[in-house]
Amino acid sequence: MLDIRKNSNHKNRNLKFQHNRYSLFSFFFLLCSFISFSQVTSSIDSTKIKIGEEILYTISVQADSTDVVVFPEEQTFAPLEMIESYKTDTTFEASKIRLIKKYGLTQFDSGKFTIPPQRIFINNKPFLTDSIKVEVKDVVVDTTKQKMFDIKAAVEVKGPPFDWLLLLYWLIPILLIVGLAIYLFRRKKRKDAAAKQLPPYEEAIFALKNLDNTQLLKEDKSKEYYSSLTEIVKRYLDREVDEAALESTSDELINRLMMHKDAGSFDFDLETIRKLDLIFKRADLVKFAKMNQLAGQAEVDRKTIEEIINETHEAVPEPTEEELLENQEYLEKLKRRRKHRKWILGISGVIAAIILAGIIFGVATGFDNLKDKVLGNDLRKLAENRWVKSEYGNPAVILETPEVLVRLETTVTNADRSMVSGKDYFTYGEMNSLLYILVSTTQFGQKQDVALETALDGVLDDLQQSGAKNLIVKRDDFETDKGIKGLKAYGDFNVQVSDNKVMKQKSSYELLLFAQENGLQEVLIVYQDDGKYAEQIKKRIEASIELQISEKKDGQ
Repeated sequence: MLDIRKNSNHKNRNLKFQHNRYSLFSFFFLLCSFISFSQVTSSIDSTKIKIGEEILYTISVQADSTDVVVFPEEQTFAPLEMIESYKTDTTFEASKIRLIKKYGLTQFDSGKFTIPPQRIFINNKPFLTDSIKVEVKDVVVDTTKQKMFDIKAAVEVKGPPFDWLLLLYWLIPILLIVGLAIYLFRRKKRKDAAAKQLPPYEEAIFALKNLDNTQLLKEDKSKEYYSSLTEIVKRYLDREVDEAALESTSDELINRLMMHKDAGSFDFDLETIRKLDLIFKRADLVKFAKMNQLAGQAEVDRKTIEEIINETHEAVPEPTEEELLENQEYLEKLKRRRKHRKWILGISGVIAAIILAGIIFGVATGFDNLKDKVLGNDLRKLAENRWVKSEYGNPAVILETPEVLVRLETTVTNADRSMVSGKDYFTYGEMNSLLYILVSTTQFGQKQDVALETALDGVLDDLQQSGAKNLIVKRDDFETDKGIKGLKAYGDFNVQVSDNKVMKQKSSYELLLFAQENGLQEVLIVYQDDGKYAEQIKKRIEASIELQISEKKDGQ
């Protein structure tokens, strides 16, 4: 009986311990949930939208500056679809930081949907947001006002016309490159053939033997035979005796040989010159007068030509060592000149091809586009790259910019603390750069009406103190696309870059001021106007401006 009581007490103690442990775990879980709730929150800008309309889903995380926070980047919002993930905005709150991550969501079916909890990791620990219900409504179409039309029949559309400019843009450079390659290949081929060329005497004897192997005489082709025979002897004399032999007529060549004999350049025999003169005359009669020679005369003339070549070869003096050296120097100089000419031709061809391709590209796409591609255009890159939409300060200024604006550290002096409770500054670039953007917001500690004209004068004074010299001011009213009214000042000025130096080129500016209850919002755009892209950037920033309207307190 005692054992039974002991066992019963032991079981009760175990049950009580398990119950206490379960209660401790539940308390710990509730504590973690409270902590997670205090660190991670989520919200949406609207719970009711139309089909295809964007919902702005915001996750706010308060953490230490050393914490590592990871937001979801995948499609984790089903049944809603994420259409854009915006960049994370960071604000500082005492020793903490607040990270604000926004997502653009939508749904293309009507009905009631629930955005599931999102998992955020802080130092590898998961935290869940609350689920949010969203209602997506159909777009109501009033058929009594909206006319209905039958579906039109399919229409055959002709293909686009052939783009000849695009063909020329590719074809002409290719033809230039192919032509240059063919020229260089043929030039190399001729150079290789010249390197393999036989000496003058051996070349002449070899040509005479090839002439003997032909069937010209048997086929009664005396004209072709004598043409080849006289060309062989003229080519030999051109390479060995006189450089103008090939270009000279028969009489001119005989006269030049006589001049060489009289000058003592070569020890020619008069009989040799006379024999050569007779052969040239017979060849002219055969070639031009179509005169038939006696049988065997062609063989005799062929033998005589060989004897003339042999005698001339013996009469040509051997070059001296000095002549050989001079000839070698001349050949090297000629080689360098040819190499230099080759480089000049190659570079000229490439430059010509580039210029021609540039002209064709400029004609097809515009010469301004060509200049930007070659020289670069930073303003064009800023205008055409993907922009960032974000909100800055409190009350927030929402706008699109080429890059994210950087927060500047500011302090509120004791003199201003009674009036100003907070100031925020965000900038991109420098005052003297191609593009400078400044967004500032001011919060007043007490309720007061802000006179925009007075505020504008103060901001312009600050601008002059920051280095704006020779400031020209024009004023006008301004209204955003959302209907928020403000004041605009615009004009140009010279930027002071140092104590004694002012930029000669003027910078254009546009200053926008908006006053709210207990708040002032400012957008300043300074740019060096290039007549095209800077103006596009300014107008796009203006069109994107949205303002967070401070809510009025009850009874005010």
